[in-house]
Amino acid sequence: MILTTLFGGLMGGVFRLVPELLKYFDKKEDRSHELRMLSQELEFAKLKGEFAARETQATLSMAELSTMAEAFKEQSETAKAAGWFVAALSALVRPLVTYSFCIAYFAVKVASFLIAMQQGGAWTTVLLNLWSSDDMGLLTMILTFWFVGRVWERGTK
Repeated sequence: MILTTLFGGLMGGVFRLVPELLKYFDKKEDRSHELRMLSQELEFAKLKGEFAARETQATLSMAELSTMAEAFKEQSETAKAAGWFVAALSALVRPLVTYSFCIAYFAVKVASFLIAMQQGGAWTTVLLNLWSSDDMGLLTMILTFWFVGRVWERGTK
């Protein structure tokens, strides 16, 4: 009888604690779920912000291109209104600057080659050391400016 009473009391206590334990684990799962949902909302907000920033950047780029096109159009109209001589002179500015730079660059390279040769360098070693990756980058920039620029101008006409 004492054993039955103790067993009954123990079982009553266990059955009373089981719902509380279930509530605890349920709240713990709810909190974990809330944390996951907040994390996903934060990630979505980040993606939304990045998208808005890219959209703004695209809008600014389009406005910048439109402004540049208007500037070129106005420059062309101004040059035409000024007469053929001014238009021809205006058209020669970029090529003359490019040719001047290329001539000066070539002169510096030739002078460097001659100085190195006077100091006893082997012409193959000197020639290989005169042309660096910076020189290749500069040449690529100039060629891209002129040839891609022409393709771009033909495509927009």
